[in-house]
Amino acid sequence: MKVSTRGDYAARALLSLALHDSNRPTSVKEIAERTNLPQPYLEQILLAVKGAGLVRSKRGVGGGYVLARPPDEISLAQILAAVDGPLTTLPDEHDHCEGHCVLQEVWVAVSDEMADFLAGHTLAELARRALIGHPEAVDVAPAPSDQSAPAGTD
Repeated sequence: MKVSTRGDYAARALLSLALHDSNRPTSVKEIAERTNLPQPYLEQILLAVKGAGLVRSKRGVGGGYVLARPPDEISLAQILAAVDGPLTTLPDEHDHCEGHCVLQEVWVAVSDEMADFLAGHTLAELARRALIGHPEAVDVAPAPSDQSAPAGTD
C-alpha cells in the first residue's frame, strides 16, 4: 500500500495535535515547525480534515487548530479518507474481461482489510507509542492494562 503525501502529512499533523496540549489551539506555523511540513500545503490539508470534522479552528490572536474529538475517537482510516476520499475499492460492474471478476474480488478484499487495519489505529494509540522517547510531549491517557490474562499462565 502506498500512502499519499496528503494522507501522510494529515496523519502527522493530527498526531502532532494529539501529542501536545489539545485544549490550546495550535497555529499552522507551529504544527509545520514541529512536523517539518511545508506550511502552505499543511494549510490546505488542515482545511480538508476540518471539513471532515476531525479538527476545529479558532481565528485571530491565539487561534489555530484543535482536535474536534478525543484522540481515541480518530483513526488513521478517518484521516486518510478525509484527504484522499474513500479507502475501499468498489467493484466495477461494467468491465467483464477474462478473469476480471476474480481479480476485482481480491482488490476489494485487500482494500477492506487495509481499511479495517487503519481503522484499528487511533491517534491516542499512536500518541502513546510516539511518547516513548518524547518526554516533553503532554501525556495522553494511559493504555488500559491487560489484567484479563488467565491465572497460572507463567
